[in-house]
This record gives sequence, C-alpha cells and structure tokens, in this order.
Amino acid sequence: MDFATDVPPYVAKPLELRPFRAVMLAPARVGDPASARALARPYRDVADRLMQWIDQGRAVADTAPAVYVHEYTADGLTVRGLVGALAVSKRAEALADRAVWPHEAIHPEQAGELADRMLQMDLNPAPILLVHHGRAELRDLVAGVVRTPPEWSYLDRTGQRQRIWAIRDREQLATLADLVADTRCLLADGHHRYAAYLRLQQEHPGTAWDAGLAMLVDQHDTPLFLGAIHRTLPGATLESLLHAARAADADVVERDRQQALRALDGAHLVLTDGTSWHTVEPRGLERQAVVAWLHERVVDRVTTPALRVTHHHTVDETLAAASPAAPAVLLPSPDVEQVQALVESGGLLPEKATSFQPKPSLGVLMRPVSDG
Repeated sequence: MDFATDVPPYVAKPLELRPFRAVMLAPARVGDPASARALARPYRDVADRLMQWIDQGRAVADTAPAVYVHEYTADGLTVRGLVGALAVSKRAEALADRAVWPHEAIHPEQAGELADRMLQMDLNPAPILLVHHGRAELRDLVAGVVRTPPEWSYLDRTGQRQRIWAIRDREQLATLADLVADTRCLLADGHHRYAAYLRLQQEHPGTAWDAGLAMLVDQHDTPLFLGAIHRTLPGATLESLLHAARAADADVVERDRQQALRALDGAHLVLTDGTSWHTVEPRGLERQAVVAWLHERVVDRVTTPALRVTHHHTVDETLAAASPAAPAVLLPSPDVEQVQALVESGGLLPEKATSFQPKPSLGVLMRPVSDG
C-alpha cells in the first residue's frame, strides 16, 4: 500500500493574507461542469483561455487588488471567510512560530504534479481552506463588511448562494493584517495544493509564487462541518480485520446492522462485509484519533499483499461498496478541537481522515499569479 508519509513544512507567523486581483467565472459558469474546460489541458494555454473567456463575458477580472470576504451557502449551511494571497515564504523553526498546521501527510509526487500544473497555468485555481478561532475584533470587522451590499451576489449552477465583498481600504486592510498576524490555523482542505505552494515558492523565491490562494474561516463564526471519510479494504477479509482489531487491544462485539450503526460514535467504529456487523472500541486511545488507530494498529497488521484502501464520503456509498472481498470500515466524525490538539502535540492523521464541508464551488475566486 502506498500511504502518504511526507509532512510539508510549516509556514511561520505572522500569518499574512495579501490583496490580489481576482478572476471569477461568470455566475452562470460557476459550478457548471463544462467550465472545467477553462482549466483543462494543455495547462500552458489556461491563462490565454481565461483571457478569452473574459473577452467573451464568461469570466471577469476584478478592477483592483483586494482581500475578499466570501460567503457561500450550501444545503442550508453558510460559510464565510477571508480570501487572500497567503504568504508562504517564511518557514517555522519552533512550534510556537507555526501559523499553518497541516493535519495530514502528503504524497510528494502528487504535490509536484500540482505545482507543475499551477506553474503552467500561471494560476491558483481555488483557495485552500484554513480554519481558526478568530479574535472578536476580527469578527466585528467582517460583520461590518457584510452589512454593506456585496459586490457580487448570485446563485451558481450547483445551487450554492455566493456573496462576495472586496476590502480595498488601506486602513481596513492594515487593521485586518494586524488581527490575523498571530493566527494559528488548521489546514482543513488542500494539503497537496499547500505543499505545491511551498514547492513553487522554493523554486521561484522573490516572485509572486511567494504566496498562494487561501480562504480563512472562523470556526466561531460560520463553522465548517467536519465529517468522517469511511473506508473499504479490497484484498482484506472481515475475519482478518477483526483478528487485527482484537490484537490491537480493542473490544469487538458482533451486532445486527441497526445496533452497529447506532453505536457509531467518537469511541466506536464499525466493521462489516455487508452481512456480518461488528462494533470495535479501541482501548487506551488517549490523544490518538480512531482513524489513526485503525491505520497504525489494525490495517498495518493485515499482511495481505493485495490490500488496498478505498475512501468514501458517506455511509450509504461505503455500504454499497462493501462485500466479503472488500469489507467496510465506518468511522466516527472527529471534531476540530480534537484534530487541532492532535497536530499541536506533534501528531498527524492518515490521508483523507477528515472531510470539511461544504467547500466552495470552483471558479468563484481564482488568483492569476502573474497579476500578483
């Protein structure tokens, strides 16, 4: 199995979100699968393609740099954050200096492919998502901005409601910079893109690649929902997983389907092949997350060479894929505080351990790198 093992460097404080001049797809194009053509191969043609789209009215370039307040609503959940060019040129030496905390390891080759793609596109096509617990003064600043009419407001093709404000006032930008400078934030989504930002900065220091597009969301204000990502394990058997779980010091109890699903919580996971159902309660976890225990204590004990890990975002999707040849693992949802405590104590989660939702539609805010 090819597990992610590399941890990208940590960006150092002060956290900086710099103004940039956004390019946005036209409202009717945001969330439209056909709009992916604008960002498709050959990547070296993407910049010219976007210019053509701007000329044709299928995209728009903002008139001046800004830090943006972006608010989107999907399935009744509203998320609001600050979108800017995240400075990534300073690396943290000590724990106290870290501004951005990844919580998953990455595949370096995947990060390299993304870096090459962005370099050819001359574009950050979407922001990475950062979450933090912001200062009250910062929430007041953002609240003041959103009390004014948004510069863009529309319903996109996916049904997301988009509202965007541009902060350009120098005094307001200076206040914002002071309020986020000491922020310690968790990297919620975009670990490989974050690693690609760092690689591009290292290869092109002193250029616009010293920054990468990011959205900073205050979990006290409009929190992202944190869900589990479940697994099926083709190549394993349910019996081999149950044996490994018992050997890893867990209580394993056979139940019926309804009992097992009801028991899924922060202390239990569920193993099933679609016919037999078992709850698993690891003992002595302390700070270790259940998903980390699964990979480090259970999956690693299953020595079948053909074993693979397949990821699923819903219980229904997972159970539809479960079979005796691909048993399923249903995982509990962690919370942000648990993940943050884990990474700040030096730990990491396996890749695809968390699912922060909802994510913004593609094309709402993009950053042409040559434009700053």
